[in-house]
Amino acid sequence: MRRGWVATAEPNTKGVGVRFLSTLIAAILVATLCLPGPAATQGAEEPARPTARILAIGDSLMAWNSLAARSIPQVVSTILKEPVESRAVSGAHMIYALPITGAMGMRISAQFGKENPDWVIVTGGGNDLWLGCGCSRCQRRMDRMVSPDGKTGAVPDLMRRIRQTGARVVYVGYLRSPGWTTVIDHCRNEGDAFEARLSVMARQIEGVWFLSNADLVPYGDTSFHAADGIHPSVKGSTAIGKRVAALIRKLDRQR
Repeated sequence: MRRGWVATAEPNTKGVGVRFLSTLIAAILVATLCLPGPAATQGAEEPARPTARILAIGDSLMAWNSLAARSIPQVVSTILKEPVESRAVSGAHMIYALPITGAMGMRISAQFGKENPDWVIVTGGGNDLWLGCGCSRCQRRMDRMVSPDGKTGAVPDLMRRIRQTGARVVYVGYLRSPGWTTVIDHCRNEGDAFEARLSVMARQIEGVWFLSNADLVPYGDTSFHAADGIHPSVKGSTAIGKRVAALIRKLDRQR
């Protein structure tokens, strides 16, 4: 959040300092507004960006490796040869109570507005289990995200809201780390239980598919993870992105 500047005048200036500072600020603002933008400098208008028909929302699994242009949405975009808009925010939750930061994207449901894309790629729930309840005594939180029968909770509610626009959904599961130890190993049982519920939910809501990545990482292979052992490496994001793109192509022959 940006911090504002506070200008104060010394007592012996009798307001001269304030008037001078006000005049200086006004002059800077006028000069700034009069500067030509990039389009004027180049003598041509910036071309309009194509409208993305695929939207990606979620947490750091989705957003990771964006700076390297190898995040999951970027890989999908490259393979399908069409734009994919990503609104994913690292640290985002499915259940998030704070109103301002929640509306800014920390609540995953807030990342989806009134659009009507063809496809929405979704990740989420891991931060709720790891940061929300420490992957211990998470039954209540898990029930609030998705019930055992897959019919109620924040996740099914979001899926139905997306489906009301006509968009189809690919819900992407998390990586596993078989054969080696990470700082989130204690979350394995909760993660498996959560994704089992997502699979049940997807079978009940038409137009929603759950894409598990539980089998993606070979035993003892650390190359699919970043150095922190939590997030995907470029190799991991690329592998997941390829799976997502393949599923969309299989289900949507126009792509």
